[in-house]
Amino acid sequence: MRCPFCGSVESQVKDSRPAEDHVAIRRRRFCPACGGRFTTYERVQLRDLVVVKTNGRREDFDRDKLERSIRISMQKRPVDPERIDQMISGIVRRLESMGDTDIPSKKIGEIVMEALARIDTVAYVRFASVYKNFQAADDFEDFVHELRPPEPPEA
Repeated sequence: MRCPFCGSVESQVKDSRPAEDHVAIRRRRFCPACGGRFTTYERVQLRDLVVVKTNGRREDFDRDKLERSIRISMQKRPVDPERIDQMISGIVRRLESMGDTDIPSKKIGEIVMEALARIDTVAYVRFASVYKNFQAADDFEDFVHELRPPEPPEA
């Protein structure tokens, strides 16, 4: 593993342990060339996924891009980081097990929104505002109104 500080390829593993509910291995590494310490994660990848954008463009699936967008929607929310990691791993496993290597971006967005809705409604609304391209405050109001359960009729 190449050292991110000096570029040396002679890093040493100092500690390994399971991470993300035993679906990844976290490795603490040490670089003898510069003395730097860094962490790497090793995950199983069942297949190479390709994201098919709404305009037809295709790009390789990027787990880091998915993670960044989810973490942005979860900023300052009272959700344990380990739970977020588990959610991300679950989404990736679900995508990999769908059977097809070409995944429409719309399907990924729907799966993410479904997972966020179960964990935190504020993060769900934040993600939806970008995913659904809200343009005005009315868009938020309409979306939040759909989330609320219908009020029982007054007797």
